[in-house]
Amino acid sequence: MRRFLVSIVLLLLMAIAAIPANAFTLLDPNTWPPTLNPHSWPFSMYPIPEVATNPNGGVTYGLLVAMLFKNKDGDIRYIFAPDVNNNSTLGPGGNLRFLSYPSEDTQWYAVAGAQENIARNVDLNYETGRTHHEWWSFEGRFFFERDPTERFYGIGNDSRLGTETNYTTEQLYFRGLLGWNITPNLQVAVVTRPRYVRIQRGGFTTQPQIFTLFPNVKGINGGTEIYNETRITYDTRDSVDIPRAGGLAVAYYGLADRRFMSSVSYNRFGGELRHYYTPDTLGTLGKRITFAGHLYMQWTPAGNETPFWSMPWLGGDESFLYTTETLRGYGAGRFIDNNIAVANIEMRTRVLEATVFGTRGILELAPFFETGHVWHSMSQSPVQELHSVGGMGFRAIAEPFVVGYVDVGWGGEGPTVFSGINYPF
Repeated sequence: MRRFLVSIVLLLLMAIAAIPANAFTLLDPNTWPPTLNPHSWPFSMYPIPEVATNPNGGVTYGLLVAMLFKNKDGDIRYIFAPDVNNNSTLGPGGNLRFLSYPSEDTQWYAVAGAQENIARNVDLNYETGRTHHEWWSFEGRFFFERDPTERFYGIGNDSRLGTETNYTTEQLYFRGLLGWNITPNLQVAVVTRPRYVRIQRGGFTTQPQIFTLFPNVKGINGGTEIYNETRITYDTRDSVDIPRAGGLAVAYYGLADRRFMSSVSYNRFGGELRHYYTPDTLGTLGKRITFAGHLYMQWTPAGNETPFWSMPWLGGDESFLYTTETLRGYGAGRFIDNNIAVANIEMRTRVLEATVFGTRGILELAPFFETGHVWHSMSQSPVQELHSVGGMGFRAIAEPFVVGYVDVGWGGEGPTVFSGINYPF
């Protein structure tokens, strides 16, 4: 999923759209035969050179063909995007992706891919009731992967870059959420996630294997957990996918227990706040800017058995409750421990809007700043020894559902580049 560079596709298309129309007189599709005229097709097809970047996995080159199927209003409803690629370490490979956007309330996708060396993934996800207008909501995800790019530096906020190790995570899980929508803004939900994890040798020889430097870290042999959670959500965002106003507040409590077929026992609680503000009082310029803020904190009061792969991870470009939190100056999992706090802010500024083959595209620049910290004991302060990052996000938006990005961050260990789909928060 993260390798689907919608951002590259849309950014290139919008760059073309910004060139004066008379520059393409000889290439005007309306002068072509109907079967060759893209305007007459039920979809738009874009073969695009692919460059996927990730601090842990390196650079992957390839060719991606994005086929965008639209409804009569020009909104994207389906995306089919196969690719073939090559990574200098993992070898040749490819992916098949199908993403469906039947409405804002219901969305689903199916992704499968593999590389010659170790890497495999299958990701199936279905969500309905996303807008909370019905009395119930459901989310279901089946996920399998062998990821040989994982990094581990040790437990703690002061883990050193010199202790970087590599390993492969093999995991299989199903995650289900069933929510009761008391009002369109207020939801109470239960979450369950049975999960199988094994830790194996990584795919990179440039770093030591995790078994060499950290043979005794909790979770080194993998494990099985059945994680159960209760959460309450208050959501006033004007859009689930491309919010420009309102906010989101989540509070949760969850646990895994040996008495309920898990190989470890631990519990956790935490909360997340997001807020979006578009200053339309400033006129046309203000309407192009959205300030987006994010705050997340989590504690693990009974965490002596928590395996490192179930601890919160700080680093990378994605934000998922109790799994990983965004800090774009570092790779995913750069800092790991029982407890976590992170704050992020972006100024999302729309600088160009264009229509390409009937699809409305928006180019957005988003300078960002974020800071975070992990710690071990419940008694420690969450705002000491913070790791801070600044950078710039380049976003391509196909309203109402699709956001592609290339984000460049700078932290204490040099620059990083991330790319993928959806906002980080």
